[in-house]
Amino acid sequence: MTAETGVPATAGRPSPVADRIGRTLMAVNAAATLVPFANGIFLMNSFSDDRLVTEAWRTFAYIVFAGLWAILAVAPRRQWGLWELLLFQKGAITVYCFVMWDKPDAMQTAFIDLFVVTTTAVAYVLCRGWISWRTGASESADGRRPATSTG
Repeated sequence: MTAETGVPATAGRPSPVADRIGRTLMAVNAAATLVPFANGIFLMNSFSDDRLVTEAWRTFAYIVFAGLWAILAVAPRRQWGLWELLLFQKGAITVYCFVMWDKPDAMQTAFIDLFVVTTTAVAYVLCRGWISWRTGASESADGRRPATSTG
């Protein structure tokens, strides 16, 4: 039991199987995001000058998202707000694409982002991502809480 709360250190922790599944989903999202990044790099020279900077920004953003999912795969309960930030952005763009269904790329983007927002939400529940908001919820990458001094 912890000295501060009297609650066992494992209270609220996910089962090892649920944690592994959630982390795997985040790793899959990270790896899958590298595909559109590579495609964007490949297509970079084919864009017109008036679209080049926007497409470069979009392409390089894939690395940011891959990194965010990789961070969550490694340490899902140490990142305050990262889960929620990803869920908000991917949820917002998914809703936007469904509203703008008749626009170019809306259908493809809607279904891709619906997939990643769904897998992220499932992993959030499986890994109990909300635990990161609790005071003293930091833990090592292997899921163990750091030793605290009582002195």
